[in-house]
Amino acid sequence: MKARHRLLCALFLFAVAALAQRAMTVADVIAFVDSQIKLKGDDKATADFLQHIKLTQKLEIRDVEDLQGRGAGARTLQALRKLSEDSASLPAAPAPQVVQAPPPKPAPSAQEQAAILAAMREYALSYTKNLPNYVCVQTTRRRIEPTERGYLPQGDEVQELLSFVDGKETYKVEMVNGKSQPNLKHEQLGGVVTSGEFGRLLFSIFDPDSGSEFHWDHWATLRGKPMYVFGYSVPKSNGYSMYHGESKREYTSAYQGLVYADVQTKTVMRIKMETTGIPADFPIHEVNITLDYAPTKISDQEYVLPYHFELTSKEVRAETTNRADYKLYQKFGAEASITFGDIEPIPDDQLKEQPATAPQGAGQKAPPAGKKK
Repeated sequence: MKARHRLLCALFLFAVAALAQRAMTVADVIAFVDSQIKLKGDDKATADFLQHIKLTQKLEIRDVEDLQGRGAGARTLQALRKLSEDSASLPAAPAPQVVQAPPPKPAPSAQEQAAILAAMREYALSYTKNLPNYVCVQTTRRRIEPTERGYLPQGDEVQELLSFVDGKETYKVEMVNGKSQPNLKHEQLGGVVTSGEFGRLLFSIFDPDSGSEFHWDHWATLRGKPMYVFGYSVPKSNGYSMYHGESKREYTSAYQGLVYADVQTKTVMRIKMETTGIPADFPIHEVNITLDYAPTKISDQEYVLPYHFELTSKEVRAETTNRADYKLYQKFGAEASITFGDIEPIPDDQLKEQPATAPQGAGQKAPPAGKKK
């Protein structure tokens, strides 16, 4: 074993020596030293290597100082300063090329924004009316992280049959942590429980009586589709209601956030919401919601339905996260064929917003509300 170790060392030194005989650019030297810093390479070995190279360009002292700031060792710095002195008469290294980011795509004109928002509002206000009666599996993964000593983290996974009939939804708890719970009701789950956000929140934001204000925010890409993204704010008078069970206190908060709409269809595909202005003495300090929709087939017809829901809340003694996925959609009355069990969470890459791409048709005049291309 020792002989083999000596042989490997000899081969390594031979390889280093062969490499050291080559001329190197300033960029090569900087990249080499930088890699040795990141790999925590031996300072003496790095310096020995530098002593045997031949630069083709002038090594500026500022480059040496930059490598010193990154963590180069004392012997490495000594070798670099020697290289800087020896290369003083050589031509300067070319300045690194800076890749200019393309200029941001301009926002739609005020007229276009008004037309886009009108189409989004028409869609939002009629959303639940245009949905079929259906059932699906809602899998909610809940996590509670205490912020005070003496409490342990908690978590569970709840599977429920969500039924949507004639514009109203009901929940039937089927399993908790993989065990059947035929007699447990949705309201008895404890912790943070929610219902109705996927239709109610969308309606509330766009309801003309809510007093919502909108402004252009940015372009984005979501699951490969280009999106308009508008910011919004809703006043407290039509805000988000919260109830804290332990203190039996209720509060309605103003809220704000973002709405994402498909560039081609003006269909709302994501809502982000955060509460604002909650009094300091109220037990719930903050609530944030992200609600995603996705095209889904029911009986061979496609609808835009809830895809993923995430709620985080900060309270007096803990921070809570609920992540819910909606799968196995079927026409109402076919729930007998649904099998509950292990359902994988939606991958993070399907939930992450991507930078804006050049959307097809972007920059063209938006169609009037109520009309499609």
